[in-house]
Amino acid sequence: MPASANVLDQRYDVLVAGGGNAALCAAINAARGGAEVLVVEAAPKFYRGGNTRHTRNLRCAHDAANEVLTGPYSEEEFYDDLMRVTGGETDYQLARFTIRESKELWDFMNEQGVRFQPSLGGTLSLGRTNAFFLGGGRAMLNALYLTAERLGVTVVYDAEVVGLEVEDGFFLSAAVVHAGARYTVHAKALIAAAGGFEANIEWLKEAWGPEAENFLIRGTPYNRGSLLRQLLDAGVQQVGDPTQCHAVAIDARAPKFDGGISTRLDCVVFGIVVNRNAERFYDEGEDFWPKRYAIWGRLVAGQPEQIGYAIIDARSIDKFMPSVFPPVEAMTIAELAHELALDPERLVSTVKAFNAAVQPGDFDPDALDGCRTEGLTPDKTNWARTIEEPPFYAYPLRPGITFTYLGVKVNEEARIVMADGTPSPNMFAAGEIMAGNVLGKGYLAGIGMTIGAVFGRVAGREAGRYVSN
Repeated sequence: MPASANVLDQRYDVLVAGGGNAALCAAINAARGGAEVLVVEAAPKFYRGGNTRHTRNLRCAHDAANEVLTGPYSEEEFYDDLMRVTGGETDYQLARFTIRESKELWDFMNEQGVRFQPSLGGTLSLGRTNAFFLGGGRAMLNALYLTAERLGVTVVYDAEVVGLEVEDGFFLSAAVVHAGARYTVHAKALIAAAGGFEANIEWLKEAWGPEAENFLIRGTPYNRGSLLRQLLDAGVQQVGDPTQCHAVAIDARAPKFDGGISTRLDCVVFGIVVNRNAERFYDEGEDFWPKRYAIWGRLVAGQPEQIGYAIIDARSIDKFMPSVFPPVEAMTIAELAHELALDPERLVSTVKAFNAAVQPGDFDPDALDGCRTEGLTPDKTNWARTIEEPPFYAYPLRPGITFTYLGVKVNEEARIVMADGTPSPNMFAAGEIMAGNVLGKGYLAGIGMTIGAVFGRVAGREAGRYVSN
């Protein structure tokens, strides 16, 4: 019998399913409200925390600069940025709520022992809008776990929720598998914070078709959507499109799972991106990279064989944070095409046409500089300059899925909403499993952590209030 068997046999006030940012914020607030809290994390301890392990920062509205953030970031500017990337596909009330509540995250995280640092070079120019964790996501997680454990929160690893007992929207118990044994965990409230289904390739294929076989999963292999599926089967209202997700173009040489931030490529705006036919297919300079980097995974997913190639020259190789993998290098475009197994004549023709279309301008990587092409389909609208100084470099690109947006409907109390529109009295959700309420499509750097922390805090507070009453 595993050592934690007696732990899982006990009754709790609040059961938190998940072990990342949202789950820990929820557990901490519930415990501070006097609740007895159990956290079950499907991953082993070393891999705890879901995608939070790979994060670096969170986005928060604030009225003034501080020792880390370089200037004010108003609620209105945050809202405008969110509307731009989502195209208005959001729950406006919950979007406003998320942004308003984000103003409290700086102080809250500091109170839990999380420390921040100024943004590093090559980090998407986020020093004003995003607070970067000292030591990255794993250090941030360690601080949250330490705080939770000091508050008496019980944590069990390698423990997955495999069944829910729900009657008329009311949570009764959960079946949890741990160390080969199945336990029935009774609690007065459930907080679902177990992430999306991005690591479930078969589920991705249901939405995307066989193309999903070529997707790489940037984050944890443990986010398979089991709890999400159980909630939907239990009559919870679904929100979001199964094909919408945080999908970044990452280095095609990355591992299938858990490649994290080191495999992301930020060089797109400094050159061109072509597909297997050596043809450009989208405006590489549409907007600042923090507002557009997360569309490129979907763009590459729509190309033949779900692959693309970012091509730059010697003038741009030092202007971005590189991949953990070295670029493909050649002294001519034709040689570069050969290295990439592309048609040399086509790639040479594409680059020549691009160079000929570049208009005079003052290149400025820190501004929408208007350096553009003219007469191409598609044109490049900013940061367009000729690709002509050897050596030439290329990075192969694949769709890198961070997390999926299909999730459960919630309200401002983080209560899960049932299919008939009635909020559950004792089921709450936070993090990626409900992020689709705010993110109908697109992504804004750092907002995943914002959503998780905001709704985690609320879920913990409201669950604590529920059980105390």
